[in-house]
Amino acid sequence: MHFGPKAAAEFAESLRINILDTHGVSVILCPPFLALKSVFDVVNGSELKVGAQNMHWEEAGAFTGEITGTMIRETGAEYVILGHSERRHVFGESDDWINKKVHRSLKTGLIPILCVGEKIEEREGNLTEKVIARQLRDGLKGLSKAEMETVIIAYEPVWAIGTGLTATPEQAADTHAFIRSALKTLYDGEVAESTWILYGGSVKPDNTQGLLSNKDIDGALVGGASMTLEAFKGIIDEAGAID
Repeated sequence: MHFGPKAAAEFAESLRINILDTHGVSVILCPPFLALKSVFDVVNGSELKVGAQNMHWEEAGAFTGEITGTMIRETGAEYVILGHSERRHVFGESDDWINKKVHRSLKTGLIPILCVGEKIEEREGNLTEKVIARQLRDGLKGLSKAEMETVIIAYEPVWAIGTGLTATPEQAADTHAFIRSALKTLYDGEVAESTWILYGGSVKPDNTQGLLSNKDIDGALVGGASMTLEAFKGIIDEAGAID
């Protein structure tokens, strides 16, 4: 909940000017709803893409304060984050709600970024794999193999969001490998290998390469570090430097 339309557009403009070449790194900006159109207008025609932070699962209706996928698409945005840890644990969104949103996003033509991850007590109780397996199974329920071609998964260890803590490269790699094995069980090896799996949890320029150099980690879902040009550009540059 940062950056209104004016501030977000100014940030996007600075980013576009300072990143003339992303070196093959896909960059998606996900500002608040009110800033989607202003950011899209700034980055349209560049390598930068735009996504929303959430959406409702209904096509239309009396859901005061909610936003539909169609409304998001009209701004020019192509992606939407679903099941973010704050939506789950602050706003109480269930796996069923999130699954409905994933289905609606695909019907609307948006690419969903489905977030999964465990809380600190779940990790300490050795429940990480159980929690993530449930979130994947229930969040992807009813999706065909063909629909999975556009789904992106983001692993967010809840205990590492906004705390300054970061999963070690080994912890992140192990969980990402588990996610791939879970996708293989739910679908097949082709889906497991082709699905982008992002890591989100206090990603910074100085830990980007250590995380993204692992074969099972395809990118980063960046939080606080995305709000300053220096840090965000640093993450993009570090990602682009990986062979």
